[in-house]
Amino acid sequence: QVQLVESGGGLVQPGGSLRLSCAASGSIFTINVMGWYRQAPGKQRELVADITSGGWTNYADSVKGRSAIWRDNAKNTVSLQINSLKPEDTAVYYCNADWGYRSTWGQGTQVTVSS
Repeated sequence: QVQLVESGGGLVQPGGSLRLSCAASGSIFTINVMGWYRQAPGKQRELVADITSGGWTNYADSVKGRSAIWRDNAKNTVSLQINSLKPEDTAVYYCNADWGYRSTWGQGTQVTVSS
């Protein structure tokens, strides 16, 4: 069974940066897509960014130009950095691994952007 362990997050001031990391462990075959989603209070979970095993990336408009996602296929890790953080970036951030026929979620890590 695959588990995703997230790290990073916490309280960040507006204009600051954060880096989230996620490591997959367990019986792992090639993960097609790894990504980060977020869910703010009272809102639906939404995609922040994802990346394929070949390195193709996709970003939400809300973070495009101020974020970067990358992965290490050998280590089954994915990381996300967001710069110029805004209060509206406050949310629980979830890591996702998608093999195409199934997907797995991490437990989530809280990110709060506030002065």
